[in-house]
Amino acid sequence: MGPRIGPVGEEPQMPGKDAKAMMGTEDTPGGKASPNPQDLRRSMFYSIKFFVLCHSLLQLAQLMISGYLKSSISTVEKRFGLSSQTSGLLAAFNEVGNTALIVFVSYFGSRVHRPRLIGCGAVLVALAGLLMSLPHFISEPYRYDHTSSVDMPQDFEASLCQPTTSVPAPTPDPSNSSCSSYTETQHLAVVGIMFAAQTLLGVGAVPIQPFGISYIDDFAHNSNSPLYVGILFAVTMMGPGMAYGLGGLMLRLYVDIDRMPEGGISLTSKDPRWVGAWWLGFLVSAGAVALAAVPYFFFPREMPREKHELRFRRRVLEATASSVSKGEDSPPESLAESQEKQDSLTQIAPDLTVIQFIKVFPRVLLRTLRHPIFLLVVLSQVCMSSMVAGMATFLPKFLERQFSITASYANLLIGCLTIPSAIVGIVIGGVLVKRLHLGPVRCAVLCLLAELFCLLLSLPLFFMGCSTHQIAGITQPPGHLPRPELFTACTEPCFCPLDDFNPVCDPKTHVEYLTPCQAGCTGWALQEALDKSQVFYANCSCIVGGGPVLAGSCESSCSHLVLPFMVLVSLGASLASLTHTPSFMLILRGVKKEDKTLAVGIQFMLLRVLAWMPSPVIHGSAIDTTCVHWAQSCGRRAVCRYYDHDLLRNRFVGLQVFFKTGSLACFALILAILRQQDKEEGTQMTVSTSGLQQQLLTSGPEKKPEESRV
Repeated sequence: MGPRIGPVGEEPQMPGKDAKAMMGTEDTPGGKASPNPQDLRRSMFYSIKFFVLCHSLLQLAQLMISGYLKSSISTVEKRFGLSSQTSGLLAAFNEVGNTALIVFVSYFGSRVHRPRLIGCGAVLVALAGLLMSLPHFISEPYRYDHTSSVDMPQDFEASLCQPTTSVPAPTPDPSNSSCSSYTETQHLAVVGIMFAAQTLLGVGAVPIQPFGISYIDDFAHNSNSPLYVGILFAVTMMGPGMAYGLGGLMLRLYVDIDRMPEGGISLTSKDPRWVGAWWLGFLVSAGAVALAAVPYFFFPREMPREKHELRFRRRVLEATASSVSKGEDSPPESLAESQEKQDSLTQIAPDLTVIQFIKVFPRVLLRTLRHPIFLLVVLSQVCMSSMVAGMATFLPKFLERQFSITASYANLLIGCLTIPSAIVGIVIGGVLVKRLHLGPVRCAVLCLLAELFCLLLSLPLFFMGCSTHQIAGITQPPGHLPRPELFTACTEPCFCPLDDFNPVCDPKTHVEYLTPCQAGCTGWALQEALDKSQVFYANCSCIVGGGPVLAGSCESSCSHLVLPFMVLVSLGASLASLTHTPSFMLILRGVKKEDKTLAVGIQFMLLRVLAWMPSPVIHGSAIDTTCVHWAQSCGRRAVCRYYDHDLLRNRFVGLQVFFKTGSLACFALILAILRQQDKEEGTQMTVSTSGLQQQLLTSGPEKKPEESRV
């Protein structure tokens, strides 16, 4: 049987074919060999340009579904009673499945049918999106109070002050309907489903980017491959922005929009009890990923390599060829370096079994980590990625709490300001490296300056906010001692459930009460308007003059600061992203040529393990420590209802400053090491030059053969 191209199971090639003809007989979308190369050229599935288009759309949809949970994290917390620590762990859990399998991508490489494996991964991602929305359909309808979901006037009356004589005394029975074992089991099942979906999401994303980029690089023209990869990343970077935009749209809709009660609901999106349709975004994203996965099952395992260079690329390549060659020059290899090259994982991986690959990987990993520049650059990127992971996960929630804005508005601000600013920063960093022909030292200087200004822009954020307004029975205004007897005296005739939550605000004193009952209110009124309706509660014994008080939380006195805050955050994101390309070049130019592929793989693995996995949990735990009032669900701590705003701002912004300072210190050490290396190289060059001159002077005319050898 003659040689063949393609996986086992394809029809064998005739032994009389030459190599050029065999390159045209790749496997077709149906999996069979075609003897006519002209038919292959006419098929769009044998066009690398069409593959770039499909892969750009797939990665866009995949990042949109990965980032959508971050846009709705506070809504998921309220819906299922989760703490910020638990929600942070949920957001980071997709990195678990991804990190566990990403190492084997280097092993499999081109051994597999890459397009089909990408398609299978995309199908898993789509299934993970459907699984994330499943808790909505298996859970009971959302109940924002303890009354009937049909009778709307009863919703208002349930929170009023009811005389204790007319209400039977509650009997604390842990086996009641609201806290039955079935309810707790259902809660655990819902949380388990979401964690399983996040794990599946990470597993499905493993083959998408690595196999896609390697496939493009293998079959695109050498001059066109960088352009295609650049287009791929440019389209992909819009994914997180679209995720926040989608969250902003979906969270405007009520969570039970598919099963609305007949009488409607009495909530608005500004009500703290409002829960948006978080699940709908997962269905939309999963559908987009599923559609983008279809073409991959028709691409061949191998296709004819692109023969023609794009015309507008030639002039650019001619202008940059000299700078690239200067940046990639390296001294000749020594004997030890040649031996290391033989041990390189990228060289020996194709000849290893899986067991041998696992055994050799730690040795190559330790050798790569011994590069001081590589290690410091990775540590700096770990710090920056930790900052980005915390911001991406909890910045929407921070804006909601600190400035009293809706979840949809917070997502739109991030999607329209912060994400585009980060994209602009990445582009500017790449342009500066290319146009200025920056070497390692100048790349380190650029990163150092960008981090310094990014850190300085974070300092004003400590002062852009306001304290938590007074909440009766929970917080007190500054300078006042707590006097709970005044609060309990006016509500003594009332029976107020401890787990009820229907906040009202006294507009005169700016004091908030958890329920109208705790304000001593016995009546309510609904004021209709053209654009909206407003609920008032009256006859309140705890309010001077008896009210009325407004339904809903008190408005923040610093809501106008949200735009200046976001402008500073966006500028900081742009400066932080400016270091992306220069730091990447420091890695590529700081390790040996044969270790570059492995170094990049180790870099992304360490970023996942040290930054993207722990950072959301760290930020969520820090946010939980600032809570002043927790909701209780069946005796366990559920979602936080009120935070200490000053403490929340100081700890959230303080974590950003901490990670930026760590990155700044790493780049300062990198710059010091690079300058020391330059001095040592200059000294060695001077010594070798003077030694050569001395040898030439001491050698006589009779030693010309030695001179020629020197």
